[in-house]
Amino acid sequence: MNETKPMPELWRELPPDLQKEVRDFAEFLLQKHRASTQPLQLKWAGALRQEKDVTAADLQREVLENWGD
Repeated sequence: MNETKPMPELWRELPPDLQKEVRDFAEFLLQKHRASTQPLQLKWAGALRQEKDVTAADLQREVLENWGD
């Protein structure tokens, strides 16, 4: 039979360097979860309103050119 140990027990068995790795991964998962459950905020909406000579195509081109940077 394959019983799963409780997390605190597993944690205590890990050496300090692996405890740090587990902590970092858990924080990453929490951040990812929080980001996926928050509604989209459009704080940037209207930020370019004063820029009359910038088009959506210009912005898309800029994004595509810098995508891999």
